[in-house]
Amino acid sequence: MLEMKWLYELILLIYGASVMGYFIDFIQYNRKVNRAAFWLLSLVWILQTFFLLYQLVKEDSFPVLNMYDGLYFYAWILVTFSLLINKFFRVDFIVFFTNLLGFFIMLLHIGATAQFKGTERGVHLVSELLIAHISLALLSYGFFTVSFLFSVMYLLQYRLLKEKKGYKWLKRFGGLDRLDKLSFQTVTIGVPVLMISIILGVVWAYSSGAEFYWYDIKTLGSLFVLMVYMVHLFLRIVKGYQGRSITLFNTGAFLFLLINFFLFSTLSSFHF
Repeated sequence: MLEMKWLYELILLIYGASVMGYFIDFIQYNRKVNRAAFWLLSLVWILQTFFLLYQLVKEDSFPVLNMYDGLYFYAWILVTFSLLINKFFRVDFIVFFTNLLGFFIMLLHIGATAQFKGTERGVHLVSELLIAHISLALLSYGFFTVSFLFSVMYLLQYRLLKEKKGYKWLKRFGGLDRLDKLSFQTVTIGVPVLMISIILGVVWAYSSGAEFYWYDIKTLGSLFVLMVYMVHLFLRIVKGYQGRSITLFNTGAFLFLLINFFLFSTLSSFHF
């Protein structure tokens, strides 16, 4: 029997990268990133189609006769629609959220199938979802930390310029505009990474049979951290906040992230 576990993992990896690309393009209107995300999504569609045809030949029937296969076909349809919308209509808002939903449906299919079959490989796959969830959460925290450091450098340089002293340090800090831009860019990357991490965590919890509590303080804290940084992007892009005001907001967001990571973890009954 052909081992398909690697194909699932490859699809998820490429799909996640595509979702991140569409998010960055949605926030920054970067057409190069949009093209890269489009070709990554095209590769996902090719791999999904290959698996669909494989199942069709293997089972000698169209794989939509149970909920697990139906979820996979649903995800394939969403990817197909996303490619068509991106190619012919260029509605970035719809493309991003369609892909985010498709990624979630694909994860549900993998988790539900592993739980239903209960094989050793299925258990390993579910465990890998947990590893990916934790790794991506920490990676997003890394991006938010770098963004915080850029914000601190911005505030320090802003104060030095205002007080007209410390000119010898200014070149080593970099310009205010550059620090502001780098802080924004790192948040733009960190948000979709954290979003994907939370989706992986939810799917893992339900697939593994673990007791999952939406009202767990760490779960609520992580969702609130995501919301705070999404508000950061909203203020920056829609409201036009720049410079010191958005930098102070970013600093406060990072302080809450630290509270969520260190304090809420000790109070959580689900996380460790």
